[in-house]
Amino acid sequence: MKKTNKILPALLLLAGLMAGCSSQQQGSDAYGNFEATTLLVSAESNGRLLWFRVEEGNKFAANDTVGLVDTVALHLKKGTLHAQMAAVRSKAAGLTARKKVLLRQLENLRTEQARVHGLFAGHAATQKQVDDIDGQVEVMQLQIRELEVQRLGVLDELGVLQAQIAQVNEQIENSFVVVPEEGTVLEKYAETGELVMPGKALFKMGRMRQMYLRVYVDETQLPQIMEGGAAQVLIDNGQGMDTLPGRVSWIAGEAEFTPKIIQTRRERVNLVYAVKILVDNDGRLKIGMPGEANFQ
Repeated sequence: MKKTNKILPALLLLAGLMAGCSSQQQGSDAYGNFEATTLLVSAESNGRLLWFRVEEGNKFAANDTVGLVDTVALHLKKGTLHAQMAAVRSKAAGLTARKKVLLRQLENLRTEQARVHGLFAGHAATQKQVDDIDGQVEVMQLQIRELEVQRLGVLDELGVLQAQIAQVNEQIENSFVVVPEEGTVLEKYAETGELVMPGKALFKMGRMRQMYLRVYVDETQLPQIMEGGAAQVLIDNGQGMDTLPGRVSWIAGEAEFTPKIIQTRRERVNLVYAVKILVDNDGRLKIGMPGEANFQ
């Protein structure tokens, strides 16, 4: 009887250990690595980087200014355009003043024209005098129209210069390197003093506030997974596993061969579907870090 009492606890302990081992072997529903959405920030103008305060690991908010491309040539061009505008405005002012003089002369001629036509009606003036005054009025009207055409042309020239100045102002504004959105600098490709050109990548940023765990599942697991559905994400803390809430944001519409990150050879020959799980990053998640997932 005493021997039976000793064996029973031992069997219970062995059963518990076997259950625990079975549970560990069962593992999570899927395995993968964390990734983040990245974007390249490029130069938008030509020139030398006068200053550039970017280092890998820097965290920036949207619209932070982090660098400046040399703008001396642009400011010189802008100064030249302003000088040309001043000359054009002076020309326009001269045409306006001349038109006022001609309008005054036309007013005097019309007064004289009315007097001559009155004399002609009273047979006190000749037809030649009438024709002469009418011709002078017509010539004066043509001169005023010509001045108006010239003035409109000058105003068009002024508009072209204003558009060119606006373009230079935009180029000066684009010479500042501005962070398009909040993120963390992952890689740096340029240094202060280097020559850059439009489209040249200066650094790469990542959206680290929220990251994706990309895992792979087989077709037998698909029925329990749906976009927008909840998922449980597990990460190793060195002593055990921490659990983070996640949400399925994307499921591949096409199967692929299991990538090499899956450990066993048997699993690597299977066709699987990629799944992305969106997770809020509290600072513990890093790009490429392994993780596990259980789908609810």
